[in-house]
Amino acid sequence: MDIRNTIEPQDNTFGKELYSYQKTAIDKIFDKLKNHPDRYNLLYQLPTGGGKTVIFSEIARRYIHETGKKVLILTHRVELCAQTSQMLNEFGVVNKVINSEVKELPVPNDFMCFVAMVETLNNRLRDKILDLDNIGLMIVDEAHYNSFRKLFKFYEKGVMLGVTATPLSSNIKLPMNEVYDELIVGESIGSLINMGFLSRATTYSYHVGLTSLKIGINGDYTVSSSERLYNTHMMQDKLLAAYKDQCLGKKTLIFNNGIHTSQYVYESFKQAGFEIKHLDNTHTGGERRKILDWFREKPDAILTSVSILTTGFDEPTVESIILNRATRSLTLYFQMIGRGSRVIPGKKEFTVIDLGNNLSRFGLWEDEVDWSAVFRNPEAYLLNLRSDEEIELQYRYEMPDELRARFNKSEVIDFDVKEAHKEALRQKQRPKIVIENSIEQHVKICVENSTDIEGALLLAHLLKEEIDFRVRVYTRCLGKASQSYVAWLQDDYYRKLKQQIVRFGSPIIQEYVSEIIEDIEHSDIEEINGAEEGQEELKTDLNTEL
Repeated sequence: MDIRNTIEPQDNTFGKELYSYQKTAIDKIFDKLKNHPDRYNLLYQLPTGGGKTVIFSEIARRYIHETGKKVLILTHRVELCAQTSQMLNEFGVVNKVINSEVKELPVPNDFMCFVAMVETLNNRLRDKILDLDNIGLMIVDEAHYNSFRKLFKFYEKGVMLGVTATPLSSNIKLPMNEVYDELIVGESIGSLINMGFLSRATTYSYHVGLTSLKIGINGDYTVSSSERLYNTHMMQDKLLAAYKDQCLGKKTLIFNNGIHTSQYVYESFKQAGFEIKHLDNTHTGGERRKILDWFREKPDAILTSVSILTTGFDEPTVESIILNRATRSLTLYFQMIGRGSRVIPGKKEFTVIDLGNNLSRFGLWEDEVDWSAVFRNPEAYLLNLRSDEEIELQYRYEMPDELRARFNKSEVIDFDVKEAHKEALRQKQRPKIVIENSIEQHVKICVENSTDIEGALLLAHLLKEEIDFRVRVYTRCLGKASQSYVAWLQDDYYRKLKQQIVRFGSPIIQEYVSEIIEDIEHSDIEEINGAEEGQEELKTDLNTEL
């Protein structure tokens, strides 16, 4: 029997309709494979949502049909194994999933396509349950992960096709150009958006001081240092405010860098009255399915997680992505945002909230990337990424228009810390006079635009981001300052601001209320209200408020 008969002929019954860019990519890949029938490793790049699984499923079908050789497809997640097997079935490719339940497999066997996780396959090969000698093509999904390398010693004769959205290795010491001979670059994110295959992202970036974060041996920020920063009231307030401003009522997925942070987010949103669930890798399979079903069915669901949903998770109804973390991984940046990029009827746009200066580090998700240059020289690309110190130095706080409008009774709202520091040096004053003058100016604009202490304290709370910025500029004027000192000074500034509003605000607010009362007494309010008691009632209310 011709083993190619195990492939169902592709007709209208099998497979998904291939778009023109997918057909072009498949033709390019097969041209390369025909020119290099043995021992050639090819890498194909296509953004998340571009249909990588569809493409390599058709490649598997066509390769088996044209060559009569077997295909092995490798994944690194259980979910991806199942999704890949299902897609192959849709293309009429009879396949065998090699999972933990497969303890024996006849050698030889009639299966033409295998789908396996790396660790499971490695164990089966070691136990000689499966032989790769008859494999003509190995397809590696999410090829930027390095766990696949341990299988190369079992596979030395055939052709390998790696598929990834980001041809940048997860380990800088193991660059992808050492494994793959050539890169084929697919359609860009911008192109797929313009063709209607991906949703358009609207990105809002909220500056966060990240100089306290530590970089681990994997090149990304450590979980412990991230949790120290993000598990604070200030960051939780910023997260909640960003959600309310940009994502309220939308199905939202929140990514964090640690389980404790995600649990903290869950508690904060729950206390604020929002329906939210938390998911991490400690949940059982049943618990996970229940949470994801809830997330799928509830229109305004909020789900906070760590890294468990960056791959192998596809929920097209997601409308908002919140990056409640910083990352130095370009791959992770694209994976997280890509979870919201699926197009469905009625959804052509989605929202991205960046709370980790990731936009300043990588640029917009849809910006063009020279993937060929990244593939050829990954070290140069990584060295050119902006450091947190550089981002911090170039950041300039600008008060939002809606916040500035709340201080419209003040003639001067801004305060130039650098100029104030220069002036203090010229006058031979102690540097701390700058902070004292800044606090005094903040007290002034808070009480000038309030009728009571409570209102002034509320305005002070809204100035928290500007306070943090002023303090960072001040400490840079002093020279090198430790992050702990900066954090202490920011807290001390805010505490003194509130104290001085309570201590010195009352006389100013009293004067403000007196002016209003005087205006009432000299106005034509009687004609408006039709009675003198209107005047007295309003004056009584003002004094009572005070």
